[in-house]
Amino acid sequence: MKQYLDTLQDIITNGVKKGDRTGTGTTSVFGRQIRHDLSKGFPLLTTKKLHFKSIANELIWFLSGDTNIEWLKSHGVSIWNEWATDSGDLGPVYGKQWTAWPTKDGGSINQIDYVVDTLKRNPNSRRILFHGWNVEYLPDETISPQENAKNGKMALPPCHLLYQFYVANNKLSAQLYIRSSDSFLGLPYNTASLALLTHMLAQQCNLIPHEIIISIGDLHAYSNHLSQIQTQLSREPRPLPQLNIIRKPDSIYDYKFEDFEIVGYDPHPSIAAPIAI
Repeated sequence: MKQYLDTLQDIITNGVKKGDRTGTGTTSVFGRQIRHDLSKGFPLLTTKKLHFKSIANELIWFLSGDTNIEWLKSHGVSIWNEWATDSGDLGPVYGKQWTAWPTKDGGSINQIDYVVDTLKRNPNSRRILFHGWNVEYLPDETISPQENAKNGKMALPPCHLLYQFYVANNKLSAQLYIRSSDSFLGLPYNTASLALLTHMLAQQCNLIPHEIIISIGDLHAYSNHLSQIQTQLSREPRPLPQLNIIRKPDSIYDYKFEDFEIVGYDPHPSIAAPIAI
């Protein structure tokens, strides 16, 4: 994906040095956008190998409404381990807000149900969206993620926080707003996850996957990722793979990793990099 590599170069060329919550330090730009036509292939990065199993299982986990990492660990996904309590709890993070947004009367709202229903019944709506920025449950930045989870708050506030969907000519497009994006580790995962979710919703609603758009607020490279970014920029992108969904489950909540087949993925080798915690 040349757009992604251009974005990395933009950070290196135009970014400013900034401090951050983790104390690592970043080079940062503000207000960027990436677009991808899904008919041209599935946007799984080819300039380094990505672990599609982690991407798919994390999305399945989000849609299940689960907020404990034990299911992720049992399915070979470790990307949330550093922020969870000893019992695996993360507080009311993504899945909770997506599928059981708490209401003042003690009930809850399933935003994913709303999206699927509206795509089927009123695809021209300009209100087909869901989000995770529930201010009441945002963490206290002066204490650890684990302490926040123990206090009933989110271990981390959502980075990918607002998803909107658009239907035209029976084609489904999706736009995601990310308030803060780790360009080297996070952005490629979010791009592939958005593409996968769009394919899943399109299948459930008898639509054609079309375009994904990612709009980003603070887009940054951590100071301990700069050499890895230069390595990636030196690599030539390869043809994108294709995604096949082998079966159509009864609902958006019934997908399994085995339902997805990535065909023709031939990436450059993975590039190790530390996670800023």
